[in-house]
This record gives sequence, C-alpha cells and structure tokens, in this order.
Amino acid sequence: MPPREPSKELVAMLKALKLGKLIPLLPERLRQFRERELDFEESLQILLADEVQRRTRNRLVARARKAGLAAALVFDEWDTSAKITYDRRLLDELRLLRFIEQHHHVLIMGPVGVGKTMLAHALGHLAIGRGYSVHCESADKLFQRLRGSRLDDTHELELRRLAKVDVLIIDDFGLRPLSGEETSDLFELVTERHQAASMVITSNREPSEWLSMLADPLLAQALVDRFTNNAYDLVIEGESYRQRQKPRLSPS
Repeated sequence: MPPREPSKELVAMLKALKLGKLIPLLPERLRQFRERELDFEESLQILLADEVQRRTRNRLVARARKAGLAAALVFDEWDTSAKITYDRRLLDELRLLRFIEQHHHVLIMGPVGVGKTMLAHALGHLAIGRGYSVHCESADKLFQRLRGSRLDDTHELELRRLAKVDVLIIDDFGLRPLSGEETSDLFELVTERHQAASMVITSNREPSEWLSMLADPLLAQALVDRFTNNAYDLVIEGESYRQRQKPRLSPS
C-alpha cells in the first residue's frame, strides 16, 4: 500500500508551528506507524526526534560554514588506502579531541597534497560537533585580513576574537616569509593562546625553517619555542591526493 498523504489541515498546522520540514517525511512515517501499530506517544516522539536531528544537523552545518570549514573535508572522506605514512595512533588520539581539553596544539606537516588540509578541517568539524568554537583560515588570507583590519581600526578587536576561539586552524603556513606586522600578529596569537586554547597549523616546513621566515629573530625564537613545546607533531609522507584526482581518459 502506497504511503497516504497527510491531510491539508495537518500540513497547515505543521507549517504554522514551523515544522514544515517534517512534511516530506510524513507519508512514510505515518505508514510505518500504522504497520508497527505504534501508539500516539511513540509516534510523536519519533516525529519530534526527526525534527531535532534535522535542526541539530543544520545548526552544525551553519557553524562549520561560519568557522570556515569545507563541508567535504571530514573524516568520513579520508582515504585510508592512500599511499601515505603517518602515526595512526597519534591521529586516533587527536580525533578524541583531548588536545583541546588540555590546550595543546597540533602541527600537521608534510609535502604538498598529502591531506594536511583535509585532516585539519576534519578535526575542526569534530570540534564543532563537540560544541567548541572554531575558526579556520589559510595563513595568507588570515594575515591579509589582519592587515586590512589596521585600516579600519578593528585590528585589536580581531586579534582578541582570534585569541578567544577554542580552536584556531591556520592552513598552509610557511609558504612565504612574513612581514614585521605579520610576525607580530602571529606572536601575539601564539602568546595569548599559550596553554589557554588550541591551534592547528598545517605546513610543508618544519618549525626550525620558520625562524628564517619571520621578520623579528627574537619574536621568532619565542614564538616557535612556545608553539612547538606545546604541540603534537603529525607528519605525513607519501603520494599526493591530487595526482589521483587528476582527470584521465577511461580505457577504450
């Protein structure tokens, strides 16, 4: 028997209660309720659970988007068959997010294309799901935005906001040398967050190489020391994901 459509009156009441998103599910749910001979309370509980799950999912999606996380970069999409090597026990530990509770950092290092960005975003999605606040941005965009904030007198406000977020993810750090202002901004962020909040940084350079890329040697030494001595190092080596995503003709 095909599912019976809900009455116009019921549809109107659901819309009035702002439960209109339940309407597409209703015919199938009503059929299941009749077949299973569920009473009113059980049926209502299932319907409301559907709506709670939908709203929770949408809320997490909205928070992830606001945080700057890419929707597709989640652990469900992580290819465990890729020809890369990394400390799987360490990644399993990081996925528990205890590093956030303990205010530790994570440095994800490796050559171009091995999945550093994906893992950083995936950890961000897990943190969002656990109720943590997250901000994710590439290093270039972050420093460009901070540079612009100096022009409209919002620089201090922006630095305070970045300092307070539970997890700050900086992607692709170390692609170019930093200016004096950029070095100062990064030093302030690392100092303010030291043993107070977590950072996740991806880079294809080791921290020892950062020293020569930062404008002020004294700030550079202090910055690198504070970050590295409080960070887990996840090193990834192997083939590039992007090579396998390269379009190819199918065999004829």
